Amino acid sequence: MARKYGQGCGTAYALDLIGDRWALLVVRELVMGPKRFTDLRGGLPGIGPNVLSQRLKELEEVGVLRQRVLPPPAGSTVYELTEWGAELDDIVVALGRWGARSPDMPREAEMLPEWLLLGMRAVYEPEGDPVPAVYELRFGDEAFWVRVDDGALRVGRGAADEPDTVLTGEVEAIAGLVRGELKPAAALRSGAVRLEGDRKAFQRFPSLFRFPPSAPRSGAQIRG
Repeated sequence: MARKYGQGCGTAYALDLIGDRWALLVVRELVMGPKRFTDLRGGLPGIGPNVLSQRLKELEEVGVLRQRVLPPPAGSTVYELTEWGAELDDIVVALGRWGARSPDMPREAEMLPEWLLLGMRAVYEPEGDPVPAVYELRFGDEAFWVRVDDGALRVGRGAADEPDTVLTGEVEAIAGLVRGELKPAAALRSGAVRLEGDRKAFQRFPSLFRFPPSAPRSGAQIRG
């Protein structure tokens, strides 16, 4: 680890463990399941292989993640969160919601599908009682499932089991639906999103999300 705070404080010690640059983003990449080294590099644009190797080694040494060899025929080595490391799941999502409140959030920056799925969890705030539904989101050759049930939203990699609705499009188009910037009818009319299945479930999709209000800019007066 690059630094140690040496404080008798759980927050400071947590930063001792995951506070180095890229460390928490490595955790973010593993929240939705195991990944190979090459997959991790693909989800972390800008990280060098040596830095990634170092972060993986450090996170493994402190018990946040572990290596596992997949059974044949794959036989690949993957990295996955330990049970303790997986407890960072809700922290990563909550941090994403907090970051989304910044008025300077770079909304035009690159977004990968998994980042969008985690962001959906961060801004999940349905209007009224949500109708249970299973969505499958397809981005090129990647598929993800979204399940709304028992007042919660869960997401994962891979095709959905008996989805009510399948949405196919670019990440930016689905993100536009989540943000409320793109209406379902307009998405279909323009071809930005292709729909299979229950149209009513698709029309309800944007109502599952609400972005938190932006925090005031530095120096702005806060009125009571």
